[in-house]
Amino acid sequence: MRTPNHKTENGPDPTAVRTALWRALHLLVDSPPHVLEDDIGLRLIAPDDGWRNRPDMHPEGTRGYRASIVARARFVEDLAIEESARGVEQYVLLGAGLDTFSQRKPEVASRLKVFEVDQPSVQRWKHERLSELGFGIPPWLRFVPVDFEAGASWWDELLANGFDAAQPALVSSTGVSMYLTREAVVAILSRVAALPKGSTFAMTFLLPLSLLPVQERARHQAVYDRAREAGTPFLSFFEPEEIVALAREAGFAWARHVSTADLTQRYFAGRADGLQPAVGEPFLLAGT
Repeated sequence: MRTPNHKTENGPDPTAVRTALWRALHLLVDSPPHVLEDDIGLRLIAPDDGWRNRPDMHPEGTRGYRASIVARARFVEDLAIEESARGVEQYVLLGAGLDTFSQRKPEVASRLKVFEVDQPSVQRWKHERLSELGFGIPPWLRFVPVDFEAGASWWDELLANGFDAAQPALVSSTGVSMYLTREAVVAILSRVAALPKGSTFAMTFLLPLSLLPVQERARHQAVYDRAREAGTPFLSFFEPEEIVALAREAGFAWARHVSTADLTQRYFAGRADGLQPAVGEPFLLAGT
């Protein structure tokens, strides 16, 4: 498994930085109620004063993508709260990047063992920054460093860091599957589907351009082109019926597609500013 941070040498990948800055920008430029309140990523990054002048931070030009980022973060956060309430005690974040759930929701996270899986360099940097900001690393938060470039197994490292494969877990993977081959995605599905009954998997995936509204295709294609030019091309696209079928073939007891329309209705209905997620990165939600 390779994550979008796979080329990082010292600190988070630009994709992870942009994601965290968009979460902060939501608080700064979008009207309440805010879907997600997260400025901790901004504090971790501590960008230069002019960060809001970056082309990829333009308030209007990034509205849809910004809304998508906060919607997917809120969705998995709600899942973690729901799963904890019903007794699940393990939460795995594949490609955790600059996720701040443990810092923002310690009252929930402290009831779980939270495993953040990512590149060693990313985690060293994050560990240092959390300590500098006074958050520290609580005993229930486990950093699971995996050198994907060296062929290390995220599953073996997860087990080595205290994950109990005999107990159910919530596993999330957001903004990662597009960087993986189809075979790698299937391998993750098969691994998570083998977890005990009561486990849940939430994964975002990219739709093929042909399934996007015609007026949105050029903008998405430009994003894909920039990713390729940056050396992190998007490798996998799935139709909703296809990814649901793959999940069931992998052994999940149930699987369904959570569409952008579902997220819009759940988190953006009735907003006076018309903010809503860009179409293109829905969820697979599956359980054992």
